[in-house]
Amino acid sequence: MSDLPHGWQLVRLGGVCEPSQYGYTAKAGSSGNIHFLRTTDITSGPIDWDSVPFCDVDNETREKYLLHDGDVVISRAGSVGFSCLIRQPYPSVFASYLIRFRPKINADYFKYFLLTPNYWKAIGEQRLGIAVQNVNASRLSEIDVPVAPAAEQTRIVEKLEELLSDLDAGVAELKAAQKKLAQYRQSLLKAAVEGALTAEWRQQHPPAETGAQLLQRILTERRARWEARQLAKFAEQGKTPPKDWQKKYPEPGQPDTSGLPELPQGWVWASVDQLSPDDLANGRSVPTAENGAKVLRLTAIKAGVVDLHEHKLGAWSSEEAAPFAVSEGDLLIVRGNGSLTLVGRAGLVGSVDEQVAYPDTMIRLRVVEAVVSPAWIDLVWDSHVVRSHLERRARTSAGIYKIAQPDIVSATVPVPGLAEQVLIRQALAQQLEQLAVMESAMETGLKQSTAQRQNILRAAFAGQLVPQDPSDEPASVLLERIRAERAAHEAVKKPRSRKSASSLRSTP
Repeated sequence: MSDLPHGWQLVRLGGVCEPSQYGYTAKAGSSGNIHFLRTTDITSGPIDWDSVPFCDVDNETREKYLLHDGDVVISRAGSVGFSCLIRQPYPSVFASYLIRFRPKINADYFKYFLLTPNYWKAIGEQRLGIAVQNVNASRLSEIDVPVAPAAEQTRIVEKLEELLSDLDAGVAELKAAQKKLAQYRQSLLKAAVEGALTAEWRQQHPPAETGAQLLQRILTERRARWEARQLAKFAEQGKTPPKDWQKKYPEPGQPDTSGLPELPQGWVWASVDQLSPDDLANGRSVPTAENGAKVLRLTAIKAGVVDLHEHKLGAWSSEEAAPFAVSEGDLLIVRGNGSLTLVGRAGLVGSVDEQVAYPDTMIRLRVVEAVVSPAWIDLVWDSHVVRSHLERRARTSAGIYKIAQPDIVSATVPVPGLAEQVLIRQALAQQLEQLAVMESAMETGLKQSTAQRQNILRAAFAGQLVPQDPSDEPASVLLERIRAERAAHEAVKKPRSRKSASSLRSTP
């Protein structure tokens, strides 16, 4: 900013605007006599006036806080620093977490400055608060603004609108392509979990058992595994199994198949409860420590896998952590998240080289591997049938969505034979790998677009976007005019003191 072109000046933000003003405190609602613009209404793109709530104000309040065309509002809390240039507004007042500035320079030029890297760097330096960051009008007014001559401001705005509109069109195309890929991914997953992906294979390899026979085998294997675990417990305790101990076997819940499609021959719908004897278990909450056994972070679950390197040290011993140590083939499920689309997501544990435990933010699921692969359950866990089940049952508290063990065991999943499970996973992996390459390229394109946008804005406010015209009136003249107008306005507003009025009356 120290190498500005001739005719430019570096001025404090407050020096190019009318005095700033904080917004109005009111209760927003679906009815009222005027719109009530909030921080959330300006941080998600152009203002959607149909979604802006209302409030009731009297005439004096309306006059004081009414938004006019060309006003700029900046968020002072929450989305700190976000701004919006008001154009053709509906009748509206603005909320107390917004600060209004009325620029005396080109309003669009001012708007674009509030998107520059230098502005955001200044916002980062000016933020106050710890739990809730905020910035006040005084600090905003101290931010330096490079001011070009008025005529050059117009040329800069025109060039920015040309370049950024082209860039926005490219970004819109990339996002549309991303959406189509996401839809294609879901259609692939649907084809996989409903058997369409292996329809030709089944014609050449008819299933050796019916769906009913597969279900019976699942239930038989489940019971056998339960009995083996019970006998191991009796042996560990040195006890003889009591009479009729097998009668205590907990029968699993039946799958709810209402509304679900018919599966191919040899497939069956099964509840997670039928596939897992009694191994569902919550983790344990452990404070972070400088020394202790390793415990996973919630961020360890990524895209259907568990990253065992995403761990911390907990305040417990290896012996205390042992019951919660993960093993290859474990499925770890997110118990809670601020996003409904992320709660209940699962990750599959791969090869384990050292002891790592899982925390109370996760639930561990183990299945009867003789009839269903853990990798298959990991695959179907992102399908519509499972996601809709979990999202319907998620409960929210303090902005966090949560699920519990009953929500997991009651989920219904499709189960083919083991051989077909392997085949489907292999076929799907090949196609998903190709999708991942395309998705990565689009993500790179979006990042490059963001960088290009910042470079364009940086060049614009360094005087490098459009050529200078020596005949332009320099910014110093414009700024002097703004100062004179402000001084005249303040003189009119400032009431005369009683002493001054008295002395005027006594003057002959």
